[in-house]
Amino acid sequence: MKIVLHRLADRELSEAFWYYEGQSDGLGIEFLNEFQRSSRKLLAFPQSAPIIRRIGGVTVRKKVLRRFPYDLFYTCDEDFLSILAIGHQKQRPGYWIGRVRDSDE
Repeated sequence: MKIVLHRLADRELSEAFWYYEGQSDGLGIEFLNEFQRSSRKLLAFPQSAPIIRRIGGVTVRKKVLRRFPYDLFYTCDEDFLSILAIGHQKQRPGYWIGRVRDSDE
């Protein structure tokens, strides 16, 4: 199984990194390390996070990051774990839903 980030999730990851790096030198790296730790756990146990929504036959799950107020919204099949969004927990809920349909971009 391989991890694929939606193009907007990739942007969210970068923005969060730079935000935390601006707060304290090295904190951005700690954020990336937590993202990578969570991603590895999802690769090992892709169905471990709770299902939060089913959209057009696609199951979306949410993994909460430790220490940082972010969630990973993702789908998975036999070949890919697709991260749709890396959303701040105070962001508007469901802003990423349209990404389910364009997750191949």
